[in-house]
Amino acid sequence: RQMKAPAGRDITVGGPDLAAQAIKAGLVDEFHLFVAPIVVGGGKQSLPNNVRLKLELLDERRFGNGVVHLHYRTRT
Repeated sequence: RQMKAPAGRDITVGGPDLAAQAIKAGLVDEFHLFVAPIVVGGGKQSLPNNVRLKLELLDERRFGNGVVHLHYRTRT
């Protein structure tokens, strides 16, 4: 919150660890998810454990290669 106030614009968070901390702290108001038609096991978890959010779908876009972009806003 201290970083966003003086910035005057949106802040993008990337990486699973930092994103998980921001989600847990309630600092994320929108999600842009890209879903690829590939399943890969292992790796870092992209969402934190024990956090439940209600989301509202704002937009979806399908690409020719099968990737889908989902744009959500958190609901209060």
